[in-house]
Amino acid sequence: MAKFAVIGGNASKDLAKRIARRLKSPYMETQTKVFPDGESKITFRRIPKKSIILVVQSTYPPVDTNLLQALTIISQARKVSSKIYAIIPYMGYARQDKQFLSGEAVTMSIVAKMLQAAGAKKVIVVDIHSKTALNHFKIPTESVSAIPELAKYFKKLKLKNPLVVSPDMGGSLRAKKFASLLNTDFVTLKKSRNRKTGKVWIQSSKVDVHERDLIVVDDIISTGGSVIRATQFLKRQKCKRVFVACTHGLFIGDAERKIKKAGVSQIISTNTIPRSTSKVDVSGVIAESIQ
Repeated sequence: MAKFAVIGGNASKDLAKRIARRLKSPYMETQTKVFPDGESKITFRRIPKKSIILVVQSTYPPVDTNLLQALTIISQARKVSSKIYAIIPYMGYARQDKQFLSGEAVTMSIVAKMLQAAGAKKVIVVDIHSKTALNHFKIPTESVSAIPELAKYFKKLKLKNPLVVSPDMGGSLRAKKFASLLNTDFVTLKKSRNRKTGKVWIQSSKVDVHERDLIVVDDIISTGGSVIRATQFLKRQKCKRVFVACTHGLFIGDAERKIKKAGVSQIISTNTIPRSTSKVDVSGVIAESIQ
């Protein structure tokens, strides 16, 4: 009997197959039908008993649909195995991990309770937005990093005197790690965001980026507002090319087009969210964390 069996949810089938291959484990297909009213119906083939079941499902948009599908798969798998690992490469609601304004619900706490109630015994995510989100779980959790794999990709590019840039103070440690892997330096911009309107602006004064290739590094790019403001600011400082690297490329609406219009040469993301920009595979770091 195989030690692991991998079930891929509708949102992460390719990544789930890659993880299964790395673990030399069977991959279990699920068939998902979404009805006109938005309800999902999931059909399973046989799930091997006595294996550790790895349920792989990112919860990117439609977030609620993908989350409920993950919960359904976990619950069904729990009927044949007592060990279910929920691998949620992109964890939706992770940014709602504490109360920022009075009256806000801490939705991440509810998500944690639902995953546990469905039957997950362990949760593995990739580059969680804040470690605070994992504190809501009462089961073992782990956030693995995609930064080394992203850095490997950029090592292959012929960049001119590269400089790593964090668009805000919150990403400073991420940029520092990325820069160390590329054997270069980094800078951190000062960003402000209006919590009610979401408007972003850069507070930093001039930075020395003249004739350097820049890599703006972030964990999640949603609407692209932070990256666009950072790119516009850096372009005014007479830099050379601007590249963008992120783990989770949501790119809501036409965010990708707007980012490129701002002057970005190339956007690179990982396959936690499958897109045309998903050039970096995280199946290896996930498989390593499981073995």
